[in-house]
Amino acid sequence: MSDPTASPADPVRQLVERSNRLGADPRNTNYAGGNTSAKGTAVDPVTGRDVELVWVKGSGGDLGTLTERNLAVLRLDRVRALVDVYPGADREDEMVAAFDYCLHGKGGAAPSIDTAMHALVDAPHVDHLHPDSGIALATAADGEQLTEQCFGDRVVWVPWRRPGFQLGLDIAAIRAANPQAVGCILGGHGITAWGATSAEAEAHSLEIIRTAETFLAGHGVAEPFGAVVPGREPLPEDRRRARAAALFPTVRGLASTDRPQVGHFTDSPEVLEFLAREKLAALAELGTSCPDHFLRTKVKPMVLDLPADAPVDQVLDRLRELHQAYRADYQAYYDRNAGPASPAIRGADPAIVLVPGVGMFSFGKDKQTARVAGEFYVNAINVMRGAESVSRYAPISEAEKFAIEYWALEEAKLQRMPAPKPLATRIALVTGAGSGIGRAIAQRVAAEGGCVVVADLNLDTATTVAGELGGPDVAVAVQADVSDEDGVAAMVAAGVLAFGGIDLVVNNAGLSLSKPLLETTVRDWDLQHDVMAKGSFLVSREAARVLIEQGMGGDIIYISSKNSVVAGPNNIAYSATKADQAHQVRLLAAELGPHGVRVNGINPDGVVRGSGIFASGWGASRAAVYGVKEEDLGAFYAKRTLLGREVLPDHVADAVFALTAGDLTRTTGLHIPVDSGVAAAFLR
Repeated sequence: MSDPTASPADPVRQLVERSNRLGADPRNTNYAGGNTSAKGTAVDPVTGRDVELVWVKGSGGDLGTLTERNLAVLRLDRVRALVDVYPGADREDEMVAAFDYCLHGKGGAAPSIDTAMHALVDAPHVDHLHPDSGIALATAADGEQLTEQCFGDRVVWVPWRRPGFQLGLDIAAIRAANPQAVGCILGGHGITAWGATSAEAEAHSLEIIRTAETFLAGHGVAEPFGAVVPGREPLPEDRRRARAAALFPTVRGLASTDRPQVGHFTDSPEVLEFLAREKLAALAELGTSCPDHFLRTKVKPMVLDLPADAPVDQVLDRLRELHQAYRADYQAYYDRNAGPASPAIRGADPAIVLVPGVGMFSFGKDKQTARVAGEFYVNAINVMRGAESVSRYAPISEAEKFAIEYWALEEAKLQRMPAPKPLATRIALVTGAGSGIGRAIAQRVAAEGGCVVVADLNLDTATTVAGELGGPDVAVAVQADVSDEDGVAAMVAAGVLAFGGIDLVVNNAGLSLSKPLLETTVRDWDLQHDVMAKGSFLVSREAARVLIEQGMGGDIIYISSKNSVVAGPNNIAYSATKADQAHQVRLLAAELGPHGVRVNGINPDGVVRGSGIFASGWGASRAAVYGVKEEDLGAFYAKRTLLGREVLPDHVADAVFALTAGDLTRTTGLHIPVDSGVAAAFLR
C-alpha cells in the first residue's frame, strides 16, 4: 500500500499537512470534528525490520491545528488481528482498550474510537469528516436514495451505526465490495473518503463535500425552514444587542443551575433566519444528529416562544418557566434511556438557548467551549437547512443519542480532563486594567482560568493587555470612563455580551494628584472623587444589577489604599477619596450579602515599580515630599515597613486571588493591607 520509495516521515508529514488544509475550511469539518490517517512503514527498533504502521488523529484535538504529537501510532498487523477476537457489537467498548496493545513505541496520542475505521479500510490514506453538506444528506429521511442520485456509485451509503469497531468492519467491507467508490456517506453522521495517496484522499474528500453542496443548492427548495413568522423578525442591530445584554445574565444564571457556565452570544444571519421561520419549534425539538454536534449542544436547545419585541420582564419570566420545563424534559430523557451501568446525569440545563429576533446564547465550561457549542449549533442549522431543502430532516433516534452522550467511553474521556483551575468559569471586570495593578490582576485572573473584561480609559493599552492574555476566548478590551454613568453601563453591557455575565468586579481605576491643601483646586478634588469614589460607586451599582440577576453570588473588590486609614502630608484629595472607597466596601458588604455577593477591599502602599499612577507624575511628587530620588522611592517605602520588602503589582493581584478563589467563602467587609507592614495602617 505504501510508496516503497517514500521515507518513513513522508506519510506523517503528508497526513499533518492534509489535515491542516482540510481543517482550515469550516465547510469541510467542524472544530475538533473528524479524523484522518495514513499508513506506511518504519523500522521496528527491536527487530530492525520494517513494520507497517497506521498514524491516526488521536482522541480530541483539531484537524486545523493537528501536529505529529496529536497522532496515535499503531502497528497495523496487530490492529487488524483484533478482527479475530472481536466479541461483537454488544461488547464494542472493550475494543478501545485493546488498541493500547497495538501501539508502536510510546504510541503518541490516545487512540480514538474511530481508529478501527482507519486501520481496517484497505487504503493508505483515509479521511473521516463532518461537513454540513455531507451530514445534510446523511440526516435526510431518504438519504440513501439521495446519495445515489447525487453521486451514482462513486459514493456508497452506510446505514447509521454508532462509531466503533463494527463501523470500521462495515466500511472496510463496503470499500472491498465497491472498488469504484471513493468514499461513503455515513447515515446520521458524516462522510469517509480514501485514496492511494494523501493528495488523492484529500481530493476525494473535497469531491464528496463540494458535490453534495452543489446538489443541495441545485435541488433544494428556496425556503426550507418555511415562511417568516410575524413577530419573529430580527430586531435592528442596536436593539438586538441591547436586548441580548439585558437577557444574558438571567439566561446564564439558568444555564448554571447545576454548575457555573460561561456564555457566548451569536446573532449571525443564519441563526436569525432560522429563528424567524415557522419550522423553528419542530426542528429544534428533533435535536441535532452528528455525535460531535449533540455532545456539545445537548440533544436539543431551549427555545423562547414569545415575539421578539415582547417586554423584557415578560421574556425573563417566560425563560424561567421554560427552563423548569427543559430540566424536567431532560430528566425524563435520561430516565427513559439510562440503564444500571449508565453514568450519572451530567446536568439538566440547556447548552443552547434560542431567542427569536435576538439570537443564540450558548454555554460551556469556558469561553472557547461556549463559543464552539454555538458554532456546532450553527452547523446543525446548516444541516437541517440542507436536509429540509431536498427531503425531511430525520436525525438519529433519541436512544442512539443517549447511548453516545452517556457512553462509557465518553465518560472516561471526561474523567481524563484536567481539574479546572481555581477561577474557571469566573468572569472578571477589572477597571484600570491597561497598566500597573489592574494589568497584574487581569493577568492573575486569566492565569487561574478566569475570563477578563479589561477596562481602561486608554483603549490601546487595554487592547494590548487583552491580547497578551490570549484574545477573545480569554479577555476582551473595553474603553471606559468610570466617571461617566452611560459609559459604565456600556462597559458592563459589553462585558456581559462577551462572556454572559460578571462574577468578579475589581474597582481599580484611579489617579492621584499630590498637593498641599492650599494648592488643591476644586478641579483636583472633583477629578479624583469622580474617578475613584463616584467611579467605584457607578461600576459597583451597574455590576450589582448583573450579579443579582444572575443569582450566582459573586465578588466586588475595591483597590483602596493605606491612605484610607493613615493621614499623610500633601494628599487631601486622594486620601479622602480612598477613605470614601473604603467605606463603600462596608456599606455594600452589608447590602449585597443577602444576594451572596461578597465585598472586600485591599489597601496597598508603596507600589512604585509597574504602577501606572506613579509613572504619571505621582512618583516624582511623592519623592519630592519625602526628599528622595524618584528611582529610589520604592526602596524608601520598603525601608519604612515592618517587613522591609518592596510591594509590587503582583502582590496586590495575589490578594485579589486569595479573596476570590474559593477559600474565603465566609469573608466579606474585610480590608487586607498589602503594604509590607505599616504599623500606622493597622486596622482597629
